[in-house]
Amino acid sequence: MGVGMGNFGGVRRCLDLSLALALALALAGCASDLAPTTPKSSANDAAAGAGIHVPPGSNEDFIVNVGRRVYFTENSAALDDTAKTTLDNQANWLSTYTAYRIKVEGFADEKGTPQFNMQLGQKRADAVAAYLTAKGIPAARLKAKSFGNAPNRKVKACDDISCWSQNRRAVTVLVTDVET
Repeated sequence: MGVGMGNFGGVRRCLDLSLALALALALAGCASDLAPTTPKSSANDAAAGAGIHVPPGSNEDFIVNVGRRVYFTENSAALDDTAKTTLDNQANWLSTYTAYRIKVEGFADEKGTPQFNMQLGQKRADAVAAYLTAKGIPAARLKAKSFGNAPNRKVKACDDISCWSQNRRAVTVLVTDVET
């Protein structure tokens, strides 16, 4: 009987070690959830999951959890599927939080004449406003404005496709009655 108890003690130590190892691995997995770097969403440059503790209905909630930017291809004001997904999220949020008015700002890249870029920025802003209106947001809440390729409003300035593509955008800005 004593031999059997010895084996039982060894099995118990093995189980205790296995349990401790499993617990350590589980805690390590939790610690990685708290890492300071959060992945970026390709749709709107918001940190994925970063808005867990932002007040619902706040400007920060809109920026982080919904996304306020949509991007366009060169010389186009057509909305792609990624832009439509972001705008669907915006429309749902804006339908819930009706106190905000919306200013849609359209932008263009550095290529083209200033006049062409202003027109293209306006077409992009108008496309976003029209989409949101079609999704039930009252037109009276929306204003579309172009900034073309204004130097002080560029996301990034350089002679490279990576910069130009970031500047081909429309940004939905929340405006309170106090700000209008």
